[in-house]
Amino acid sequence: MSTRSEDVGPGKPGLAKSATRGINRAEIVGRNFIEFLENWDEDFEPRDPSLTVSGDTGLRGEDLLALFETMMTSRLLDFTARELRARNQGFYTIGSAGHEGNAIVGMLSRTTDPAFLHYRSGGFMLARTGKLDDCDPVYDTALSLSASREDPASGGRHKVWGSRAAWVLPQTSTIASHLPKAVGTAIALGQAKRLGTETPVPADSIVICSFGDASVNHSAAQGAFNAAQWAAFQNLPVPILFVCEDNGLGISVKTPDNWVRSAFHSRPGMAYRYADGLDVLNAWDIVRESIDDCRRTRSPVFLHLQVSRLLGHAGTDVETEYRALADIEATEARDPLLLTAETVLESGLMSAEKIHEQYENLRKRIRQAADRASNRPRLDSAEAVTRTLAPYHASAVDAEAGRHDYDREKAFGNRTLPENAGPRHMALNINRALHDLMAKYPEMILFGEDVAQKGGVYTLTTGLHKTFSGGRVFNTLLDETTILGMAQGAGYMGLLPFPEIQYLAYYHNACDQLRGEACSLQFFSRDQFRNPMVIRMASLAYQKGFGGHFHNDNSFAALRDIPSLIIACPSRGDDAAMMLRTCAALAKTQGRVVVFMEPIALYMTKDLYDVKDGQWSFDYPAPDRFIPFGEGRVYFPAAKDLLIITYGNGVPMSLRAGRRLHEDGVAARILDLRWLKPLNRDLIALHAGQIRKVLVVDEGRRTGGIAEEIFTAIDELLGPGIPKRRVTGEDSYIPLGDAANLVLPHEDDIVEAARRLL
Repeated sequence: MSTRSEDVGPGKPGLAKSATRGINRAEIVGRNFIEFLENWDEDFEPRDPSLTVSGDTGLRGEDLLALFETMMTSRLLDFTARELRARNQGFYTIGSAGHEGNAIVGMLSRTTDPAFLHYRSGGFMLARTGKLDDCDPVYDTALSLSASREDPASGGRHKVWGSRAAWVLPQTSTIASHLPKAVGTAIALGQAKRLGTETPVPADSIVICSFGDASVNHSAAQGAFNAAQWAAFQNLPVPILFVCEDNGLGISVKTPDNWVRSAFHSRPGMAYRYADGLDVLNAWDIVRESIDDCRRTRSPVFLHLQVSRLLGHAGTDVETEYRALADIEATEARDPLLLTAETVLESGLMSAEKIHEQYENLRKRIRQAADRASNRPRLDSAEAVTRTLAPYHASAVDAEAGRHDYDREKAFGNRTLPENAGPRHMALNINRALHDLMAKYPEMILFGEDVAQKGGVYTLTTGLHKTFSGGRVFNTLLDETTILGMAQGAGYMGLLPFPEIQYLAYYHNACDQLRGEACSLQFFSRDQFRNPMVIRMASLAYQKGFGGHFHNDNSFAALRDIPSLIIACPSRGDDAAMMLRTCAALAKTQGRVVVFMEPIALYMTKDLYDVKDGQWSFDYPAPDRFIPFGEGRVYFPAAKDLLIITYGNGVPMSLRAGRRLHEDGVAARILDLRWLKPLNRDLIALHAGQIRKVLVVDEGRRTGGIAEEIFTAIDELLGPGIPKRRVTGEDSYIPLGDAANLVLPHEDDIVEAARRLL
């Protein structure tokens, strides 16, 4: 194929140019294509479309025609998006112009190959969904651009590429945060097969993940590449096709020449392939071979697809502010529509007049679809917006949490059943509960750093690796982003993941995997896709000065504002076991993402008031017992002088403080919230209204702590007249040694605050 940017003589494409920086580049790009067709003067010699286009490719004429139509459709949708925005009828203008060659990947892959797409993969999306009999990709895209609640992907919540039927999992304005879960999905395909768990896609499926050249530099992307290589290096199947759509720009920042190739052409465990996405004859066979190799070898393949970016980053982007006009015009001269049109013409598949006619018919069809979509209803209430965010059907969750129709022989063998073994501390009760759950759910997997042979830093997973062989309990590489990405992928493939984040402080390394990815999926997919998981985190402080901040993080504010996330926090061992059952049921039946915060300082605690009193050791609850979602625990329910609301380490501290207050003649009722997100506001209001003096013991920080939300709930539900005080940690990290006690609340603080309140 010739280089069209130089072929501007008679009979070749004539390219419209402008020296005016403010001109509409979309208008120029569109006019370039029309003038190219009008100026084409070579004789048309029709050829059989069932034959290959040339002897050097396996691309048949009929496939080229289908590809070309998809590319033109994608381009016209980009133009229409800008037209809709100009009329305030559309709300998204980041387009795929110049990237249309990615449609080849959509054509050659299967609708059962899970796809996580770059926002410029419009050609892929049209090609993939075009294979479905009952889908109108053009109208569906128009609905998405118009933010209509009838949009089949997100219901008007975002312009996303997504389709349940075509296995395209919705991504929003992704940078690289979708790569870890794409890798996790590829790994989970092999895991599910080894465990005999039925997957929702065929066992020989591959995962496709597309992204831009600028995104390869993101830490989430680098972690994903490393995780894929790390697993493949150990001969684990990781059937993922990474598609780097390299247009040489990250918004306005130029990617250094040859950077992507230099960085990826020789990575261990990952094959590298390059294709010119502007030249469909070059790209077709390379893309096909990349997909076939990935499917056959079950190993990662990095497909470096060279593309161009036309029309700027988005509709509001003025490229001439950061690119020379000559550079912009050179890019426009290498427009893939021009190049593909010339291939179609030279191959005798369509005349210039027929191409022009088809183009205008497509334009008309797309504009009609856009006009129709822009008049369809949009989301019109907060309830409509949040309807898919956090499904919860109490009867289904409770039935599943209490279900115990499984064989516990595998978990406990000939040993005494734990409910008959006497009181134990929290760590052992959690360990027993995990054994029970692994027996109950054959699809459950437990993973994280050090959780297998070592049994975890605090021995909570001891024995699980040995008891449940076959890869159900395994260690991961040291990367929290990868751990949470693997959890998401496992959920997609029908597994029930229980990842462990070794300490709460380490979660912040991977915050966006929950905030931007896992917890948004049901929202942005209309609950068509789910990634259920229960994330165990060793949490909170009071480790007697050991370990400093990174082992005593008392703040979970970064978790509390994530929409749809559930946070559970037990303070005693029997509650921990029963709450874990409910958490598993929430994930299993509702697809929910749950964080199970385990107070480290209470793992081994056995006593409450006095040394060796054993009053903080509890019997293991029988397998049919559970704590309903949102239900708290009330100590001394008859007390009427003071209400202490607390959680975690604050519960035993408040009980000890309550005994001291009792000596002063004060009867304190203590409410252990147990479920910290969402808060049970009605439960809080019930007890606060009965007593009307409230002390909140919040081991978190003064700013951003949960006490603020509790106070607000009381004021909103009961009015501002109820006296309240709070005892909180300082706005500080936790230091090492005895200095830790200076920034955390203690029993004396609780007693003093209670006396002042009373």
